[in-house]
Order: sequence, then structure tokens, then C-alpha cells
Amino acid sequence: MIIGGGAAGLTAALYLGRARRRVLVMDAGSPRNAPAAHMHGFLSRDGMAPGSFLAEGRRELRGYGVEIGEGRVDGVGRTGEDRFEVRLAEHPAVTARAVLVATGLRDELPDIAGLRERWGRDVVHCPYCHGWEVRDSPIAVLGGDNRPFSLHQAALIRQWSSDVVFFPDRIELDQGERERLAARGVRVVEGKVARVVVDEDRLRGVELADGRTIERSAVFVGPRFVPLDGLLRDLGCAVGENGWVVTDPSGRTSVDGVWAAGNVVDESAQAIRAAGAGATAGIALNHHLLARDIEHAVATR
Repeated sequence: MIIGGGAAGLTAALYLGRARRRVLVMDAGSPRNAPAAHMHGFLSRDGMAPGSFLAEGRRELRGYGVEIGEGRVDGVGRTGEDRFEVRLAEHPAVTARAVLVATGLRDELPDIAGLRERWGRDVVHCPYCHGWEVRDSPIAVLGGDNRPFSLHQAALIRQWSSDVVFFPDRIELDQGERERLAARGVRVVEGKVARVVVDEDRLRGVELADGRTIERSAVFVGPRFVPLDGLLRDLGCAVGENGWVVTDPSGRTSVDGVWAAGNVVDESAQAIRAAGAGATAGIALNHHLLARDIEHAVATR
């Protein structure tokens, strides 16, 4: 059973389907990158619409007999050795010998008017995904709850444009931080950010609480990344000091027979990295099942 039909889940399913395993992928239909018009940084798929990428992946999987279902998974529980019951919201429960959770994460944005509505379009967070498309344009970077991320982002975005303004908002900058930003060519504008200004379905600027508006055509902001790992936690998977579920390099969790891959355990995994993690987990899962197959065959003989 693979829970989550994004890059990680579908790639794992591809490897397992080609290994002639019986695979069911359940997907709730709410991919993280749905607001974006294009995905980038994925060799041979650069510029492809996220929806088209998923549709093509599903088409390929059906050729290997992989079953794909749509709907929410309400829970997973162990019912015996090498057996899990997967409870589905809209369908009868199913049993599986092993489970891969690839449910991704949720981006929590600062409480600033207009950010959520423009998210994935001209309000973004990853320059490697969106920097090229807004190169040489007036860019804003908004300070968020993650101070180190925000400061790093402000310096990094300067690589794509010579006109970058950093709005610390609630971040108090020390003198050294100001000097580094100034040396980098990043202008700092103080004051509480009230909203992003949109006109004719285009972002036009950043408005401050005192009424000032700084014209910008794109905004970078660091969200708080919240893993959608409730299923893993309910299964008793170990959680690290950083608050994320722990896996080994193959994606194996602390619970035997349970793997996790992609953004649910790695906040920085872009689509191509999530796909790679899915491939690694798919191979590891097949080897896990192979070991059980051999044990059963020996016992039967």
C-alpha cells in the first residue's frame, strides 16, 4: 500500500510494479504544488505542469498493473505479523504486507493578506524552482517565522536579480546582518507588512501598515513546513529531536514494514529528490518483501 500519489509515491509504485508486486496507490488529490503552473528542476520534465506530470505517471503505472485509487486514508493499523489494515474514508478497508507513506507536507504562510491567494504563482519560496522565471525583476523577500531561512533567502535571491528588497517584518536585524545584506546589494525596508498588492491578477507590490507601497513583481517568503505525518505517528514511528519522523537512508521507519518518502520526512525534497527517495524506498520495500517470501518458502518446505 502506498499512501500519497505525488512524485515519491508514484515512483515507488513504478519500481514495485515493475518488480511484479501487487501495489495499490491511494491519493487524496491535493498535491502540494497544485497552485503552480509549472514544475522545474526535473530533468526531461522541466516546465511541465504538475497535473500533467501526475497524469503521465499514473498512465505509466497502469501498464504495470498498479492499482490507483482516489480518496483519503483514515488510518493504518497492524493486524498481525506482516499485515496492516488500511482504513479508507470512501471505500472498504484493505490489507497490505507493507506500507509506504508519501503524504507530503503543508506550507503555513505568514498571516499577511494576499499571500495564500498568490501562492505558487508570484508568491513563492524556492528560487531553484521559480527564480529563473522572475529573473531581473523587482523582487521582495518577506521575513517569516524561520529567521535563519529568511536571512539566507534574502541573500540568495540576489543571485537572480539586482533589485531585491528585504522586508524583515517582525525580525529584528543586528548590525552584522544589516552589513552583510548591504554588502550583498539587498535593500532593507523596515515596517510591518500589511498585504501584497494585486491589480488585474498580477502582483504589483508590498504594502506596509503605514501606507507605503513598494513596487514589486514577485515575492519570496519562507513558510513553516508542517509534515502530514499523522498516519506515521499513529503507527508509533519514532520522531527525531527536530520533530520529524526518523527514517534510515532507504526510507525505513522504526516500525517494521513501514516506509516514508518525500516531503513527509524531508522538508527540502523537491520533486526530483522526492522521486529519487521513492525509487530508493521502492527497491528497499521489494527487498523487505523478498526476505519475507524466502522465510515463508523455507518454512513451508
